[in-house]
Amino acid sequence: MRRKGDLPRKTCATCGKPFVWRKKWEKVWDEVRYCSERCRRSKGQETGPADVADRKLPG
Repeated sequence: MRRKGDLPRKTCATCGKPFVWRKKWEKVWDEVRYCSERCRRSKGQETGPADVADRKLPG
């Protein structure tokens, strides 16, 4: 059995956060690009933490 620290890691294409391998992604790990369903749905809206700094606050 592997330890969590030994599992493969990737960086989410939407939010830029690192995430680790999951058993449900075992057969499609090479195709996985997003850390969550939420990031997958918003893939075209935000490209990462840099967008947060560029937003203008209302008012």
